[in-house]
Amino acid sequence: MNQHTTVRGYRRVGGRAARLTLAVTATFAMVLGMAGMGAAAAAADTVIDTVTVGLAPRGVAVTPDGAFAYVTNTGDGTVSVIDTSTNLVVGAPIPVGGFPFGVAITPDGTRAYVTNFGDGTVSVIDTGTNTVVGAPIPVGLSPVGVAITPNGSFAYVTNNLDGTVSVIDTGTDTVVGAPIPVGNSPSGVAITPDGTRAYVTNNGGGTVSVIDTGTDTVVGAPIPVGTDPVGVAITPDGTRAYVTNSSDGTVSVIDTGTNTVIETVPVGIAPLGVAITPDGNRAYVTNAGGGTVSVIGIDQCTGSLCLDFGSGTGSGSGWGSFFS
Repeated sequence: MNQHTTVRGYRRVGGRAARLTLAVTATFAMVLGMAGMGAAAAAADTVIDTVTVGLAPRGVAVTPDGAFAYVTNTGDGTVSVIDTSTNLVVGAPIPVGGFPFGVAITPDGTRAYVTNFGDGTVSVIDTGTNTVVGAPIPVGLSPVGVAITPNGSFAYVTNNLDGTVSVIDTGTDTVVGAPIPVGNSPSGVAITPDGTRAYVTNNGGGTVSVIDTGTDTVVGAPIPVGTDPVGVAITPDGTRAYVTNSSDGTVSVIDTGTNTVIETVPVGIAPLGVAITPDGNRAYVTNAGGGTVSVIGIDQCTGSLCLDFGSGTGSGSGWGSFFS
């Protein structure tokens, strides 16, 4: 593939080939600052700062103590580290692999795992020294999403071009077992709070696969959602999974008890990322096509209550709205 090949909603970038607006940083800021606030107060929030990082920033993860944000720069193969107390980049960019996409941080905050879409590897960053440790970990073709189990023992990585998920033992930083076959073009991945299930969005199939992490096998049939699902997040109580459907402008809500879709919520244009507040009351959705973030009130949302940041208005089907 050349540098401009599009893979089910992902554009491999080089130089100025792509502009990826990473509204996820705004999502994290709002998640941290707005949990539990009312809808009226939420609508008044505005962007308070803009941080310059590398070329074509893509993924972002915040350390458990909230002190630092790690941002993957897809266009220059680096990771930038932001001090959240000053909103300044600290240190030099950290070189990783080709086209870094996703990033996840261990629960103890000591390691950051970065998927390198162009290399088929995962880089591991020591967050104490902000250097890459070991050799890159080979996984599958074009890894995209990464999620770490609540106990920090394993990292689950979606391999977009071979339809599998690789499992990394974080104690040894090696892949364990055979790749787990899921659906077509897996993208996002999220793990339930009890660590027993991993939910994987299959971008090319319009479905979600559920992995039993005890056996590392897919359980049940793929769950039909919308068109081109990308992001996925699970509520703190583990009862719901929220999936962004990038071509539909919707979010599918999955009941994890029955693994069926119980609601479809209209958001903005090209929703990609989704994050849920620690109290489980709100879901924040980044709308790549509109440069906005939609806020879903989980407790009271019936498919019509969604606030769309950027427009400043509440809308159930208005125009706007990437990873976990």
